Amino acid sequence: MLAGLVILSAWILVRGSLPALDGEHPLPGLAATVSIERDSQGIATLRAGSRADLSRALGFVHAQERFLDMDLARRVAAGELAALVGGAALPLDRRHRLHRFRDRATRWLQALPTQERAALDAYGDGVNAGLAALSVRPWPYLLLRQQPQPWRSEDSLLVVLAMFFDLQEGDNRRERQLERARRHLSTEVFDFIVRGGTEWDAPVTGEAMADPPLPGPGLIDLRRHPSVQPDDIAASLDAATPMLPGSNNFAVAGTLTGDGRALVADDMHLGLRAPNIWYRLGFEYTEGGRRVRADGLSLPGVPALVVGSNGHVAWSFTNSYGDWQDLVRLDTTDDGLSYHTAHGSERFIEFEESLEVAGGDPETLRVRETLWGPVIGEDSDGSALALVWTAHRDGAVNATLSELERATDVDAAVDVARRAGIPAQNMVVADASGRIAWTLAGRIPLRRAGHDPARPVDGRTLDGDLWLGWVTPEDAPGVIDPPSGRLWTANARVVDGDALAVIGDGGYDNGARAAQIRDGLFARERFSEADLLAIQLDDRALFLERWWRLLRRVIEAAPDDSALSGLSAATAIWDGCACTDSSAYRLVRAFRGRVHDIVMRGLAAPVRAHDGDFTWPRLGQNEGVVWQLLRERPAHLLPPPHADWNALLRAAAREVAEALEDQPGGLAARTWGEANTVRIRHPLSGALPGWLARHLDRPAQALPGDAFMPRVQGVAFGASQRSVIAPGAESRALAHAPAGQSGHPLSPYYDAGHDDWAEGRASPLLPGPPHWTLELVPAR
Repeated sequence: MLAGLVILSAWILVRGSLPALDGEHPLPGLAATVSIERDSQGIATLRAGSRADLSRALGFVHAQERFLDMDLARRVAAGELAALVGGAALPLDRRHRLHRFRDRATRWLQALPTQERAALDAYGDGVNAGLAALSVRPWPYLLLRQQPQPWRSEDSLLVVLAMFFDLQEGDNRRERQLERARRHLSTEVFDFIVRGGTEWDAPVTGEAMADPPLPGPGLIDLRRHPSVQPDDIAASLDAATPMLPGSNNFAVAGTLTGDGRALVADDMHLGLRAPNIWYRLGFEYTEGGRRVRADGLSLPGVPALVVGSNGHVAWSFTNSYGDWQDLVRLDTTDDGLSYHTAHGSERFIEFEESLEVAGGDPETLRVRETLWGPVIGEDSDGSALALVWTAHRDGAVNATLSELERATDVDAAVDVARRAGIPAQNMVVADASGRIAWTLAGRIPLRRAGHDPARPVDGRTLDGDLWLGWVTPEDAPGVIDPPSGRLWTANARVVDGDALAVIGDGGYDNGARAAQIRDGLFARERFSEADLLAIQLDDRALFLERWWRLLRRVIEAAPDDSALSGLSAATAIWDGCACTDSSAYRLVRAFRGRVHDIVMRGLAAPVRAHDGDFTWPRLGQNEGVVWQLLRERPAHLLPPPHADWNALLRAAAREVAEALEDQPGGLAARTWGEANTVRIRHPLSGALPGWLARHLDRPAQALPGDAFMPRVQGVAFGASQRSVIAPGAESRALAHAPAGQSGHPLSPYYDAGHDDWAEGRASPLLPGPPHWTLELVPAR
């Protein structure tokens, strides 16, 4: 009886933090009533008389539905997470507090244009009013035994800065690792391994890159360097292919559609969680006598649509993977208080940052900054390193992106994108007149001439700043109205020549995904929304087909090898897709992964001979390295202890078979769905008992898709949304997203719409008939 009363009391308490869905509620600061309708999936439509009222009402809605998401984002960016969740978050806080983003955001807020600042102020007031209107604080704060802290206007800038951490490295780890390799490899060997592209490249302008020359045994000979292979082979075989936070987006011009309107598709690939990172909505307001309507996806914490359409233009983003960071190697003075520059020594600027810890004592973090940026660690030779990053620079973050909701054509949208303060993105935009464009959105650093952005710079040679400011908007790379009427990006290289020199290479993805999208766009001359959705859902394994053929040759060359007999039967038929019931796909994928592991660990051996714990960072183009070696089969680049390349391939195939065949059902039962079982979890569920966590997490689902195809899908990663839009024809537009709209597990919208996403159903972008209507009225 007592236990039942406790559970009932807890249920009643948690219900008290459900958002208001209907009735009337006063909202201080409103000039006029704002209506908020929600349809059967919880998709909200806000109707306001002005943009200021809309910002205030949107803050109210975001706070009531998603305050935990917003709070986590601002805390992650500012290095303040431990103050909410305890000491387990201290390692993350230490790394992020080095950037002192709260101080920067506070300063940047004061420099924003009046209209942008007013929108953030109104939004923040709405957030705090939304929190205050809940009869019980948001339920996660009951579990954490914390009170939610008020929202400040600069917190919205911190939410954008949190996306910098999601989409770019906060410590330029890739460049640091590559510099370690450069110290022990010749230029020819380094360029062979760390190449800029492969035959899979599919840029919008330019061609695929040719293979570099094979370095001879005088430059590198692996026979003198034993490679280090993993002990737990079974665990590595099904390890997820490292997936880049990024996206697919692509468009076709009106000349290729039935009504002359252009079409744009977008699916943004991020870590999956419950609720979804995005909040779907539509809104209307009046400005300058014009009624503005926009529909799409917002990011809780920010008063703007990130992706969507306003009836005139529709826009979409993918992560650019340009080079937005540099390193400066510091030569410090003997007392450690200063560092040398070309014009003499400069004293470090030092800050003492207090890291608050829930349930514990605060910790003091010493932060040192230089002319170029904060000291983020040491190089492998012990030299201190300062980080130069776009995210640190004035103008890196602003609220300009909201102007997209009022853009009337491609040219206006491109102008907004190039002035927007966001992590640099590939924006593909379409308009109702049928035009399309690609441009780099976000700020681009203007580097000094003669500076190699792929290498750390010696601070002793620098007189003044390393960067000269920002590339002007008119000089930003872009492709407008391409003759083919088609555009596509997928985190791979988009351009070549001078435009590529401006963007740089921050670790582009393999071009296979982009190539499959490109080929899908050139496979027909007429497109509808359903046609672009079909490309988004394309899970054909074109990239792995040659690996299947290679595996079959390996098996056929060893007919008496009993260890390969089960593998032979399970891969005899190539179903050609990352389908949930495919065992051939899983086994071929594991074979490729094992060969890659052996070869790339072998190529690390000459570096490890001098730098014992070296490992390669993620190299998006290593398929080109491995396949060239398998094609040319040089003896001096064969990793020991294999007698020849055939022996290496047979060993890899045996290891796959032996690691997986002893499980129930044998190799034939080792389907891709068994390995690619998606688990979408709530951020707090890992700290809760299993019976309670089950109410927060989505049930596990086997789903098709993988990394090197348009339908990107991993166990906790994938398309955080899909949309296909013809601006001006939003009634035909398609959209769906995983998990659900609401962050409250007792809400009917906690997982509404998820099944459409999982099954790839063409659900509509626009909200359906309203189920609830809430009116926010001016407070008396």
